[in-house]
Amino acid sequence: MAYVPVPKDLTTVKTKVVFNLTKRQLICFGSGAATGVPLFFLLKGSAGTSAAAICMVLIMLPFFLLAMYEKNGQPLEKIIRNIIQVSFLRPKQRPYETSNFYTVIERQEKLDKEVYRIVNPKKTHPCRKEANRSGYRKSQAAG
Repeated sequence: MAYVPVPKDLTTVKTKVVFNLTKRQLICFGSGAATGVPLFFLLKGSAGTSAAAICMVLIMLPFFLLAMYEKNGQPLEKIIRNIIQVSFLRPKQRPYETSNFYTVIERQEKLDKEVYRIVNPKKTHPCRKEANRSGYRKSQAAG
């Protein structure tokens, strides 16, 4: 009886198109071959077979890496983009900022008091208790 391993996480399963390669791998290998093989034939006569083969391999290597390398489910170009963003584009120090609801309420209360003071210059705000303040001052003066 044949045994077929079934992965637990089906998101990692990729559909194979031809020769057990994915569409991405086929495109990368094809573009690598389209740039490397003509370069080999152009350099073979002037630089020699060994040097032309080394140049072909060096030109085709990035295409091979783009096709095959993957880390944490991300292809190489996304990893390179993240490295560039972290190293060069985004600021090095990011200040820790929170959105504190209490400060928003406090700011709104100050604005309400200021608007009330502008609209009713003679009256005191209902939230303020002048009696407590004057009683506090008297007890401080006595003590």
